[in-house]
Amino acid sequence: MGPIVLLLVVVVAVAAAPAVAELPRLEHSPKADGSLSILAVGDWGRRGEFNQSRVATQMGVVAEKMDADFVISTGDNFYSDGLTGVNDMAFEDSFTGIYTAKSLQKPWYTVLGNHDYRGDALAQTSPVLAKVDRRWICIKSFILNAEIADFFFVDTTPFVLKYWTNPGNSTYDWRGVAPRDTYITNLLKDVEALLRQSRAPWKIVVGHHPIRTAGKHGDTEELVQLLLPMLKANGVDLYVNGHDHCLEQISSSDSPLQYLTSGGGSKAWGGVYAPGADKVEFFHDGQGFMSLRLTATDARLAFYDVAGAVRHTWGHTKAAHY
Repeated sequence: MGPIVLLLVVVVAVAAAPAVAELPRLEHSPKADGSLSILAVGDWGRRGEFNQSRVATQMGVVAEKMDADFVISTGDNFYSDGLTGVNDMAFEDSFTGIYTAKSLQKPWYTVLGNHDYRGDALAQTSPVLAKVDRRWICIKSFILNAEIADFFFVDTTPFVLKYWTNPGNSTYDWRGVAPRDTYITNLLKDVEALLRQSRAPWKIVVGHHPIRTAGKHGDTEELVQLLLPMLKANGVDLYVNGHDHCLEQISSSDSPLQYLTSGGGSKAWGGVYAPGADKVEFFHDGQGFMSLRLTATDARLAFYDVAGAVRHTWGHTKAAHY
């Protein structure tokens, strides 16, 4: 099914946000049987290099088998410094021309990573790119209502203080973000209001930076302090991120929350494994991606490596949600 037909079948509607929050609200209907099938990948945009093309091929195979409804990108979409503007050919060289499988011609719900902020961050959120490739849906923060699940996409890069105070040789595009404290305060208020309002069986939060990780970058302390208490207090089931170029699942020691890293879309780190207090269920220091299948009562995820082999699976069943 081509992208034009697809978008007639799967309507992605932007509705007015409720009075309690200012974040854009999108809608994506589940399948006729009430299920959702999703792929998640991050840290990928390298014009096919560092095994990006191989990962993309395997994503197409898995997406066809599971009849994927959409793809989540966990950020760092274009290396090394984002896009230079809406006409940057890196968009087509690293996205349109790489993820070519018919099964991947579905909406890509996307957040920005720190490398994306090093270029023209507003270019990635521009509707111009959606005219180049209809799959591309990039908003800094938003909520996606999918009936059986609410997905809360959170712009995590502005939380990280060192990007503001010690950027090194990098320049960050803080247009629409500065001043930092005001931006973060308003964003947290909006996310918390939407989390409290949600009545979906599953609550899933997506951000670029990890909250808990055994990988190279370590826990993002700003998110541990500011975002994590909110997730636990509002019964969030999954936190999905990239940033660390690996695949991992960590179980919270004091809540049902699962931390899922899918940052293996291209170049992978090597040799760093530093687990913290929470239990590491799985860690793969290499390229790959994640799949997730949801019904109203069941969640089933799998991590795949660069060759398409299943490296880890996990499932959870909860009582019917009324």
